[in-house]
Formats: sequence, structure tokens, C-alpha cells
Amino acid sequence: MPLYFPLLEPAGPLEIIAHRIVWSLVVCVAMLAVVRQLGRFVRVLRTPRTLALLALAAVLVATNWTIYVYGVLSGHVLDAALGYFVNPLVTALLAVVVLRERLRPAQWVALGIGVVAVAVITAGVGRVPWIALGVAFSFGLYGLVKNRTGRTVEALPGLAAETATLVPLCLAYLVWLSATGAGTFTTSDPAHALLLASSGLVTAVPLLLFSSAARRIPLSLVGMLQYLTPVLQFLCGLLVFHEAMPPARWVGFALVWAALVVLSTDALRAARAARLAQLPRPPAGRSRDV
Repeated sequence: MPLYFPLLEPAGPLEIIAHRIVWSLVVCVAMLAVVRQLGRFVRVLRTPRTLALLALAAVLVATNWTIYVYGVLSGHVLDAALGYFVNPLVTALLAVVVLRERLRPAQWVALGIGVVAVAVITAGVGRVPWIALGVAFSFGLYGLVKNRTGRTVEALPGLAAETATLVPLCLAYLVWLSATGAGTFTTSDPAHALLLASSGLVTAVPLLLFSSAARRIPLSLVGMLQYLTPVLQFLCGLLVFHEAMPPARWVGFALVWAALVVLSTDALRAARAARLAQLPRPPAGRSRDV
């Protein structure tokens, strides 16, 4: 993503997001037709409560995309990567605040380290890392809403319904851009238009692959693999775009990574304990070795 979005300039973040949403719906509908699931998509659209939750999810993910694209185009790839590193901590915080879940001691320690990390970066850099926090909280809230709908709506029909709720607004915005001469889709060369249209594939395919994979592999492995995204973004910001990494930012990132180690280790231990608790117990008076 950090390497793709700069290719879309001179389009701005809002124009890119509008195209991303419109073309994502086109891709999703085409995929639904291929796998013969258009009926499921229509059923979602006809279920008001589910559609309302998906519309809220759509607003949150569009907010996340907009902040992220703005971060990439304005030279803050490292801040965007930090946001996805912080996201698991935000998810744990939302579990406490919104769902009233009780955290284990290690999870509280991880949250505390994360707060210190943000404070260190803020003090050292001289500004609040609002791009990182915006990315983290918008995606965390999106995950919370999806958790409420994921049990009843499959990945492809759900993503199609999400984008469908925002497409009318996006189309109106794109028409307005074209009418005022501020749009780039029809005024630039065909390669630029093709790149904008490809944002549908760039958006839909990774999300659908992730949703499909999450059903096939253990949740603990899914959690570990999710760190690949911010790691690759971090390397892009550091090695490709050569963004500055003052000492305070290094310390802040190191603290966040330490918090994630604590969080991940605790999650693995909890998952192992849960598996052991589900093992059949030997009959009373008999040893497990019998």
C-alpha cells in the first residue's frame, strides 16, 4: 500500500478513497456473481439492522483508509505503521471500555507500556502522533463493529454491503470533482485512470484473502501474521522513503514492540491453557498413562 498510493498522485486522499470504495463494490459484485452469492448480498441489503451496522463499519473503515492515505501521501508512512502496531492495544482497550471485558494482568501491562510509548513519541517529536492514533482507533472500532456482524454475514457479501452504503456519496463526490475540473480520473492519461480503477482489486482481494484465511488457521497464528503489515510498512517508510527516525521515535517504537511481545505471549499462553482445559479427563481413579 505505501508503494501503491503515491502512484495515484496527483489525485488527493479523498478522491482516492472515493474511487477505492466505488471500484471495490464493482469487484465484489463481480466476485459474487462468479461464486453465485448475489442472493446473500441482496439478503444483507434487505436486513435493516445488519445493514445499519455495516454502514457504520463502512464509515469507520473509510475513515481509516483516508487517514492512512493522507499519511502515506504526506510523508508519514512510519506514523501509519505505528498505528497498526498500536491497534492490538487499542482493541484490548475497547474490549474493556465497550464490552466490559476483564483483562488479564499481562494485558494491562501491555496497555500501560503502549501509553508510555505514545507519551515518549509525543514528547520527543513535539506533537501528538495523531495519524498513528487515528489509524489505530478507527480500525479498532471497525473491528469491534465487524465482530458484531461477522457471525451472521460472510466476508464477501459483507464487504459488498459495506461499500454499497457509501457508493452513492462517493459517486456524487466524483461527479462534483469532474464538474469542477478538480478530478483527475478523466483529465489525466489512461494509465492514471487504470491505476485508480485498480484500487478496487488492491482493496478487495487482500481483505477477502484475510477473511478466508482467518477461518482456516488458528486465531493465534492470525494474530502473529497481522504484525507483518506494519513491519513491511515500517521498512518502506525507513528504507524506501527515508523518513526521519529520531531517538525518541526509536524508543517509542521499541516500547510498542515490547508491549506487543507481552500481549502476544499472554495470548499464546491463554490459548494453550484453553486447549488443555478442553482435553478429556481420565476416569476417576485411573492415571493418564493407563
